[in-house]
Amino acid sequence: MTHWLFKSEPDEYSLQDLAAEANGSGRWDGIRNYQARNFLRDQVAVGDGVLFYHSACKLPAVVGTAEVVRAAYADPAQFDPESKYFDPKASADSPRWFCVDLAWRSEFKRPIPLAEIKKDPQLAEMVLVRQGRLSIQPVRQEEWNYIVKLGGQ
Repeated sequence: MTHWLFKSEPDEYSLQDLAAEANGSGRWDGIRNYQARNFLRDQVAVGDGVLFYHSACKLPAVVGTAEVVRAAYADPAQFDPESKYFDPKASADSPRWFCVDLAWRSEFKRPIPLAEIKKDPQLAEMVLVRQGRLSIQPVRQEEWNYIVKLGGQ
């Protein structure tokens, strides 16, 4: 199993929104960064663990966990002219953007704020610290274990 950190703005799609979905699972779509897309398309797999991170909010933080329950498939929003994620260069034969389905697994007893992560020497090598703007990023096993423990799991 591989581990990931997925970022979402909580006013767009929060951990609580995922938990409220039917069966506690929903589509992770709207990714429009090539590096993040490549992770989704080529590396993210069913069963992978996800740290759910709330970004662009008052307290950016890791707030809980999810699990990948459906591997990469063409993001349907790229084909919808009414969607803000529409891509006129995409086609069904040659999709440009991909999504996965996630299932809610846990909400941390306390959020783990970005400021705390940046100050913690055990997390100094995290992609989140070194390449903060990437919306989907790998997480090493020891980082996963440490953050989950900090979150009270």
